[in-house]
Amino acid sequence: MRVAIATGGGDAPGLNAVIRAVVLSAYYRGWKCYGIQRGYEGLLSFNGVVPLGPPEVRGITHLGGTILGTTNRGNPFRYVMRRESGEEYELDRSDDLVAAFRASGFDAMISIGGDGSLQISHDLWRKGLPIVGVPKTIDNDVSGTQRTFGFDSAVATATEAIDKLHSTAESHDRVMVVELMGRYAGWITLYSGLSGSADVILLPEIPFDIEKVCDKIRSREAAGRHFSIVVVAEGARPRDGTVELVERRGVGTVDRLGGIASKVARTIEHHTGKETRTLVLGHLQRGGSPTTYDRLLALRFGTAAVRAIADGAFGTMVGLNGPDITRVPLEQVVGRAKNVPLDSDTIRTARDLGISLGD
Repeated sequence: MRVAIATGGGDAPGLNAVIRAVVLSAYYRGWKCYGIQRGYEGLLSFNGVVPLGPPEVRGITHLGGTILGTTNRGNPFRYVMRRESGEEYELDRSDDLVAAFRASGFDAMISIGGDGSLQISHDLWRKGLPIVGVPKTIDNDVSGTQRTFGFDSAVATATEAIDKLHSTAESHDRVMVVELMGRYAGWITLYSGLSGSADVILLPEIPFDIEKVCDKIRSREAAGRHFSIVVVAEGARPRDGTVELVERRGVGTVDRLGGIASKVARTIEHHTGKETRTLVLGHLQRGGSPTTYDRLLALRFGTAAVRAIADGAFGTMVGLNGPDITRVPLEQVVGRAKNVPLDSDTIRTARDLGISLGD
């Protein structure tokens, strides 16, 4: 059995742990593994196929990033090409990818990625590619699994940053507005904001009223608490329907959210008179070593993906459901973003603690 491994989309702590788990689990079955470099680019645009055995994955469980590299521009169904004039356009090269896969003699593919990569995996499976998905994203917004690896590490990074902001905010009597990743899901912001004792948490799932945010800051001021911590998800939006802040990035790329913290901070300062500063953590949340939880989850996912191949369970994704790793059909995963439930115990906990959610 010859198994190909690809990592696509944004990087996340734990990717290397999955790769190591796949390679070792396959090795002890007598199988061979090969890494596809930079997503599917290694099959489409250059000879980027590398053999992976125990020596190549030794000592990588604790490392962040991915030894195979990754890209956000490698969708074979919308592959970005460039004309002689320099103009970019999209071309469906999925048949080329399937042909390259078969020409390489592979028997199965393990695709490690988030919602976009899993959608590609589903479409490739429908074209006949024997593929198994592994859910990866710091955003934790993939359906079919309670957790994605990378999420716990991102929350730990964000919580540590919020912890450190308390002292400087209190020293200067300032309002600090922290912008976190997550796109249209507020998992990172809710978990780190709650754990980091934020005073205001603004989520994409709950459109906020900036006056309610300012009321919370004013009430703290009246109570002698002259500083506040506001944690806002990059995809949060005001109740008044103001268009979200999106940077259009061109052909074949995902639009980039950002800038909401600056807008919220300016409005708070204008309405309350409080000196307000912003911090955008950005890609710090993606970097560094995975937490113990993410390492273990990634190792479990990787070995479960190999077991799925052994059972011929293609067109599925492995996921954490209850205490066990299960298999979920990709058709039940794609196109179904997992957002924070508004009636969840974690939301109720935030409200019971007096945290403002902007509503």
